Amino acid sequence: MSRQLVLDLPLRAALGREDFLVTPSNAAAVAMIDRYPDWPHHGVVLVGAAGSGKSHLLEVWRQASGARLVDASHLSDEPPDVLLQRGALAIDNAPGADLDERALFHLLNLALQTGGHVLIASASDPAQWKVRLPDLASRLRALAVARLDPPDDALLRGVLVKHFADRQLSVEEPVISYLMLRMPRSLEAARAVVAELDALALAGKSAVTRTLAARVLQQMTEPGLFPEDG
Repeated sequence: MSRQLVLDLPLRAALGREDFLVTPSNAAAVAMIDRYPDWPHHGVVLVGAAGSGKSHLLEVWRQASGARLVDASHLSDEPPDVLLQRGALAIDNAPGADLDERALFHLLNLALQTGGHVLIASASDPAQWKVRLPDLASRLRALAVARLDPPDDALLRGVLVKHFADRQLSVEEPVISYLMLRMPRSLEAARAVVAELDALALAGKSAVTRTLAARVLQQMTEPGLFPEDG
């Protein structure tokens, strides 16, 4: 096997989960999470497309803050004071198809009044949500927005290298470059590719080569086989 690849990106502990790699594509959003609890209006909307690492960063904050996690479609299942009982709440998949606008409005009001904090993860900017309640629209405009851009080359490469290293796989640089040019630019796709390469290499008792990488990509580019993360 050839030399081990060197991961030269700053590592950020993900508090019990995978390390969170920081690059220009996510640095601004990470900086906003780092400001907690010093957030304007006690709330932040974390915006990112599928595969940008949004769900991962939401979990990093949830573990740091002790926040409860709830899907946006279930905000009306419990009163706002119960949802904010821990003083922090993480809301995923906003706005969703079944958002209770009054429930979210009262929740944001309560956070502002009691010093609680709310982090809302969404695939779209809150200005694009079709909110009918004027008071909620006003509250949303006041919230800070932290945007995650699609993974840049540094992040995608770093995630590939890290997943290979976690599995104790030694991989040549040309294999990494080959994957980056041809795989979907998604963090979850990177995880899935490495997992499949590991399984095939183990089954065949072979090294992770460019030929094996081509085989995996050919198999996984069939419709629906590449997963997405939030």
